[in-house]
Amino acid sequence: MTVDKGYVDAPVAEGTDLAAEIRRLKKEKHAVVLAHYYQSGDIQDIADHVGDSLAMAQYAATLDDAEIIVVCGVHFMGETAKLLCPGKKVLIPDMNAGCSLADSCPPEAFEAFVREHPDHTVVSYVNTSVGVKALTDIVVTSGNARKVIDSLPADEKIIFGPDRNLGNYINSITGRNMLLWDGACHVHELFSAEKIAALKEEHPAAEVLVHPECRRPLTLLADCVGSTAALLDHAMRSDAREFIVATESGILHEMRRLCPDKTFIPAPPSDSTCGCNDCAFMKLITMEKLYNTLRYELPEVTVDPSVAERARRPIERMLALS
Repeated sequence: MTVDKGYVDAPVAEGTDLAAEIRRLKKEKHAVVLAHYYQSGDIQDIADHVGDSLAMAQYAATLDDAEIIVVCGVHFMGETAKLLCPGKKVLIPDMNAGCSLADSCPPEAFEAFVREHPDHTVVSYVNTSVGVKALTDIVVTSGNARKVIDSLPADEKIIFGPDRNLGNYINSITGRNMLLWDGACHVHELFSAEKIAALKEEHPAAEVLVHPECRRPLTLLADCVGSTAALLDHAMRSDAREFIVATESGILHEMRRLCPDKTFIPAPPSDSTCGCNDCAFMKLITMEKLYNTLRYELPEVTVDPSVAERARRPIERMLALS
């Protein structure tokens, strides 16, 4: 069996109950499926754990009994799981599930940037390759970035990469002046402040929930700025009945499941008449690919041993602070 296309391209018999077969294979192979909130609803429903990048990393680090970890997310999430669980087989249903933000920060270019500022502590967002993590002092997620930055001395010089929007947001709420790498997530870059303002006029009682990977004009409109987990928690606790949500639309599945009496309105992108904003990379993961991944135990995530230990240390430092 080959994975020349980046995934197992094997036929699935017509009429196969994919959910039942996936549950059977998980049990048979002592496999655990982790899914990000940006996955489609059927993937989230079949997963053993659903969360944001921080929660997925934290959960992976506790999986002593599992023999196989299947990461339903993008490639750097699979790499993170492998770094934290080097003795386990880590699979991802489609190796083509990349990340525009990680791609915006090539390790060679980032290394040159770091060398230009040797007196700086390097803080990298988890949405990066193993190569970038190996150049990093401490990793952060959108859920813990402020906590990590606040833990560093006030006069410490910091490089923050690769997301300029998250970095600008953290600078604005901490008073820091971190040196920022000029990268961004293509999904969060596309949200329109004008369209959100128009939605707010149509739904004046709605609260606006914004991910910090969005540009500053959007965070200024927000009632809550936070990671996917933080936005979900706010929606559950808030007395509001309507919410305009400016992050990848997959999170709406969990919001609607946990808050069935509330209304969640996806914020539209600026260049489309579509009413939502999806990450095409996240949506490459399907039930068929997950089923075949469990059947054939492919594709497998590997990490170059020459950088694995250096890449693992900043993640473990983050987890110790979280």
